[in-house]
Amino acid sequence: MSFITLNEQKIAYQFTGKGETVVLLHGFCEDRRIWIDVEEELHRYNFKTLSIDLPGFGNSDLLRQIHANIEDYAATVYSVIQHLKLSNCYLLGHSMGGYIALAIAEKYPEIVRGLGLVHSHPFQDTTEKKLDRQKQIDFIEKHGHLLYIKQLIPKLFTSRFSSSNPFTLDTLIHRASGIKARGLVDALNAMISRPDRTKVLQKSKVPVLFIIGKEDITIPSQESLAQILLPQISSIYLLDKVAHMAMFEASRQTQLIIRNFLMYCQQFAQARSAF
Repeated sequence: MSFITLNEQKIAYQFTGKGETVVLLHGFCEDRRIWIDVEEELHRYNFKTLSIDLPGFGNSDLLRQIHANIEDYAATVYSVIQHLKLSNCYLLGHSMGGYIALAIAEKYPEIVRGLGLVHSHPFQDTTEKKLDRQKQIDFIEKHGHLLYIKQLIPKLFTSRFSSSNPFTLDTLIHRASGIKARGLVDALNAMISRPDRTKVLQKSKVPVLFIIGKEDITIPSQESLAQILLPQISSIYLLDKVAHMAMFEASRQTQLIIRNFLMYCQQFAQARSAF
C-alpha cells in the first residue's frame, strides 16, 4: 500500500502489476480490498491495477471540504492518476464508485479507454431516494455509525448468501466499522446532491460494461436496465442469485466478466486505430 498527500489529505492506494492500468473504485462502506480477487485475475492477463481508498474510507483521510460532492471524490481520484503519470486507463466503479467513475469520465473523457459500472448507474437520486439517504444520515447522527453498518451490510447480499457466508459479512462489517461517522455522512450527502449523468453514457466513445444483480434491492434491476441502451457500445450482464455484491456473490464469474471486457476494450481500441 502506498500513500499520496493532497492538500494535507492522505490518500491510500495500491498500484501493482504490469500492462495497461485499470482503476478500481469501491463503493459506499467499503475500501479498496473488495477488488483483491479481481486484481489477482487481471494481473495474470497483463493488466496493472490501481485501487484507491476513497476519501473517508479505508486508510484515506476525510475530505477537507465541509460540503463534499461526488466531484470532490472524482478530483481526488484524478489527482492520484496524475501523480502516477497515467495518460489513460480503464475505469471501473462499484455502486458509489460508479458515480465517481462517471464524474471522471464526464470531465476527462480523453483518459478513459473503457468504463465499467458494477451495480451502479448514471441517474440522479429520486426524491424518495434522497429522503431515504437523509434518514440514514439522521440515524447515524442519533444512533452512531456502528449500528448503522451492522444493519446495512447484510442488506447488500441475498439472504441465501448471507446465511451461508457469515465470515464474509463479518469481515466487511469489521472493515467498515473503522470508517468515521463523518466519512459516511459526507458520502451520503455527496450521493444526494449528485447530478444526472446519462449524457456521459450517451456520448461515450468507448465500450461500457454493466454488471447488474437480479436480486439487488439497493439499485433495483429495473432501474439498472434503464441505462443499458444509452451507450453506443455496451457489454451487459444480468446475474442470477446476485444482489449488490457480485464481487463476492459471483466472484469467479465477475472476475471473468471484467477480464473479458477489458480484453474486448483492447481489441476495440486496436480496430479503431486501424481506420
